[in-house]
Amino acid sequence: MKTLKEQTDAKIAAGRNAKPEFMKGVDTIIEKAKTFQEGKNAIKVGEKAPDFILPNPVGKSISLHTILKEGPVVVTFYRGDWCPYCNLQLRALQSRLNDIHALGASLVAISPQVPDGSLTKNEISEMDFMVLSDQDAKVASQYGVAWEVPEFLMEHMRVDRNLDLETINNGNRNILPIPATFVLDIDGMVKWSFVDVDYRTRAEPDAIIDALKELS
Repeated sequence: MKTLKEQTDAKIAAGRNAKPEFMKGVDTIIEKAKTFQEGKNAIKVGEKAPDFILPNPVGKSISLHTILKEGPVVVTFYRGDWCPYCNLQLRALQSRLNDIHALGASLVAISPQVPDGSLTKNEISEMDFMVLSDQDAKVASQYGVAWEVPEFLMEHMRVDRNLDLETINNGNRNILPIPATFVLDIDGMVKWSFVDVDYRTRAEPDAIIDALKELS
């Protein structure tokens, strides 16, 4: 099976082949974001993760405090079901979920999408992890991974993708999470993290599992 990086690299290569000018523009934006250290305020290893209460796809409120009672928690922020890189990431995590659960941990995936907008009912039933909605990006902000998306990318979403983020995210038009993943111990302390403003790059499931093994 291909690693997540191999899959995302293939997606990037396909994008460069299909829309070279757009991908060059993305490269420029990401380089600028990294120069200005976007994501530098993300919570760090050794810090306590902020608690949150967020709705799941059927509108039930879920708290981090409650999830932590069951064991370590992997918290991953993703942009939405419209993002192909996010879909690759979630499928890769789903494929390794048995390994995550075997280590006594839970997986929580957070996006700004409104409840019932992130996944279809069939997809929800197939996912064995929690999908929560952070519509106003307050939790992403608390974790230091909220990003004001540059107009170049917003125009691409509106024109090329026909995406209305204001509707998808219930009023939140241009704040998306930097794709980030945090491994928390039972006390809510960050023991491992992956934060990269390049939305095409994601945490490898193997690295997450290795971090969980360090806790056991």
